[in-house]
Amino acid sequence: MYMKFESLLKKRNVTPYEVSKSTGVLQSTLSDWKNGKYTPKLDKLQAIANYFNVPITYFLEEQEV
Repeated sequence: MYMKFESLLKKRNVTPYEVSKSTGVLQSTLSDWKNGKYTPKLDKLQAIANYFNVPITYFLEEQEV
């Protein structure tokens, strides 16, 4: 799931800091997610999906190999 987030960061040329400021999702939450210590709750995931203008299912679908 985080790999999809990271891909969107690169495609949109934004930083986790910018996403954090715009969505209200703490940078520490994004960092913990990256490090595998946290899986975002649906409300936070929805805020991130809205920021990137993608459906929440984008993050919930299986990663293609």
